[in-house]
Amino acid sequence: MSVDRAEKHVEGADGDAAAEAVATVAAAKYYPVAPGVQLNVRSGPGTGYSLVRVLPAGASVPIHCQTPGTTVSGYYGTSNIWDNIGTGQYVSDAYVYTGSDGYVAGRCG
Repeated sequence: MSVDRAEKHVEGADGDAAAEAVATVAAAKYYPVAPGVQLNVRSGPGTGYSLVRVLPAGASVPIHCQTPGTTVSGYYGTSNIWDNIGTGQYVSDAYVYTGSDGYVAGRCG
């Protein structure tokens, strides 16, 4: 599974809605994970949530939304912001280079 490409197929939608949905996904901005870091992806916004998978070093991730959770000290400082990178998939923002200490996407939920 690639972490640098996302696709969305829309069944039963008219052509315009389907094209818009694909364009929205294709336009997602990706952010690099800290150099040399294999990043844990969790099922929720915190270290107490189950491990879903581990991203390889050199990965980039889309940020669909962000939410507060467990405070983590990482490569880019200390943060309680967690990035939603897919359905049921969260990574600590302390390991993702966004160029900001704050939110760069809308809040989840």
